[in-house]
Amino acid sequence: MNCATGFCGVVLIIMIFVCGEGLGHTSRCISIGKELKAAGHCVHFGAYGYSKELIERKEFIAHEIPSEITLVGKAGTLNLKKSILASFKRGQFLGLIRLHRLLRRIRPDIIISDSYYMGILSARSRSVPSYLILNQSNMEEFFKGKGISSKIVAEIVKKFYMGMFRLVDKVIIPDYPPPHTVCRKNLEFGSNTLKKVLYCGPLAGTSFEKTEAKPLSSPHVLCTVGGFGYREPIFRKVIDAAAMDSTINYTLLCGPSVDPSVFGTITENVQILRFIDDQFPYLKASDVVIAPGGHSTMMESLSFGIPMITVPDLNHNEQQNNASVIEEDGLGKKIDYSTSPGEILEYIRLLMNDETYRKRLAKMQEMAEQLTATANVRRELEKYGDVRIEEK
Repeated sequence: MNCATGFCGVVLIIMIFVCGEGLGHTSRCISIGKELKAAGHCVHFGAYGYSKELIERKEFIAHEIPSEITLVGKAGTLNLKKSILASFKRGQFLGLIRLHRLLRRIRPDIIISDSYYMGILSARSRSVPSYLILNQSNMEEFFKGKGISSKIVAEIVKKFYMGMFRLVDKVIIPDYPPPHTVCRKNLEFGSNTLKKVLYCGPLAGTSFEKTEAKPLSSPHVLCTVGGFGYREPIFRKVIDAAAMDSTINYTLLCGPSVDPSVFGTITENVQILRFIDDQFPYLKASDVVIAPGGHSTMMESLSFGIPMITVPDLNHNEQQNNASVIEEDGLGKKIDYSTSPGEILEYIRLLMNDETYRKRLAKMQEMAEQLTATANVRRELEKYGDVRIEEK
């Protein structure tokens, strides 16, 4: 049977909408897609940009959807107010008509939407059960202390996403259950929404057991900061830190548009690679990860038992909160753009040699294995799917 026609001989037809503003959303949705596909379900993705390309390379059906929000900012700072206004000016939210047509053609039994709110509205318009994946529910935090106009926008934003919570059947938090939830400072739900919340566990792109470690020189540091734009200074500081101790080896991943040669001559204990689709073999072979404050990267590192040095973007409340929890829970260290190469090296040595960190990370890895996040999501969908099929 042809899944693209909206009919196939499997249990459920599932549409997964992915927010493409950050590949963390894409990575965790691909992991769900793999689980569902392996169980015999028919999986469709709705995505855009590089996210869609990556999904297609993983051999999934991917449909072009309109981007939901235009990100605006500079010098490492996200301006959510300007981002929302720019999105309205571009008429991106008018893409609901396109989504409605797509769903009419695919006829999914269930819709999963990872931080893509138009997907929820489209599901509601067709009375299709919907699941919202997110790791932040208090987005009004972006506007605190930024003037009267920002307060007004904050109220509008808050009412919007609280309305979204009322529309969905389930809110999935791709994180550890309390009290170990890394994104806990970014979550706030009313009592009615709280009943719908499922902490499924870390949704990493793959598991530790299924990953074959890259044969890298040990000890090893993996840096995923990127080396582009405002993050370039941190990238260069890591290179300088590597030059201070030749016994520690480094793999630095830069963006797909960055030429590694721009960083000049580097020491023999450093290799710089362009962006790669699968960084898990490098992650498994590493002793420390240096990364921005994105939630998905943190979940991947913790589920592999690797301590982190986090570099959250300036004035990015969500990343700052995540990074603070990592440090407060003794799972890594938080740095900023003023941190010196010497301090970075000091933190690397600490995380490699302090047994207390190792024990905590081993516990987080074991917990992730026990939670089996993708299986939790699949079982939840199948449970609801059984009810829907009986109704039909």
